[in-house]
Amino acid sequence: MKATERSNGNLLVHLFAERKPVIPFLTAGFPTRSVFMEAALAAVDAGAGAIEIGMPFSDPLADGPVIQHTSQKALYAGVDLPEVLRLTERVRQMTDIPIFLMGYLNPLVQMGLDRFAAAAVSAGATGTIIPDCPVGEAGPWIAASRRQGLANVFLMAPTTPDERIAVIDRSSSAFSYCVSVAGVTGARGSVASTTIAFLRRVKKIARKPYVVGFGISQPAHIAALRPYASGFVVGSALVKILDQNRGARTRSKVGSYIKSLVRAAER
Repeated sequence: MKATERSNGNLLVHLFAERKPVIPFLTAGFPTRSVFMEAALAAVDAGAGAIEIGMPFSDPLADGPVIQHTSQKALYAGVDLPEVLRLTERVRQMTDIPIFLMGYLNPLVQMGLDRFAAAAVSAGATGTIIPDCPVGEAGPWIAASRRQGLANVFLMAPTTPDERIAVIDRSSSAFSYCVSVAGVTGARGSVASTTIAFLRRVKKIARKPYVVGFGISQPAHIAALRPYASGFVVGSALVKILDQNRGARTRSKVGSYIKSLVRAAER
């Protein structure tokens, strides 16, 4: 076993050992590189269990309008894949919590799967979330990731049948990601009863932890879902805060928001 694989494995074990983690999503370099770094530091200080860093892409098919906007802005500012890795390395220098890179398969294929996996690990990434890489077609990517000790997190949705939930659970390195709705990312007003029914179904089948995301934006959402999930991802609502609060307000606004979610997850 590689040292990086042991290290990442330890990070993932501890992620769920003591609490149900809140995992903030931040688009790399949005709204600026400096504000992104301030937000990441604020999230860490506020008790985030891990950080999910979005890799900007021109056709982010799983993302709603808010995160699509952040992706376009970052791309226009020159945040390409090498720059994402540089920013990841800077985040890693200030924290030892897990870091997950979320993005799409095309840039990874263009760079080369083994080359990207090695570069991601070198930058300090713990694992990846690649929405357009379904588990049934992910063999080459799983192999490349495992060669470098990089964790894989696969997604399941309310429409995912039981037998496929079991496959996704087995294929994900340490945990899987439950998409709360059959749709794209975006903050929503309330938790649907179908989401709870879906998570109850996953709970009966999964042998590993699983987090829930897509639409999680309020402490009340986490409180409602806390009995049914191992952790929570928040994205669109957070990047909207960044778009509206820059400069000196960034750290305080992000910190207060993440703290409110962490408190809800711990109750």
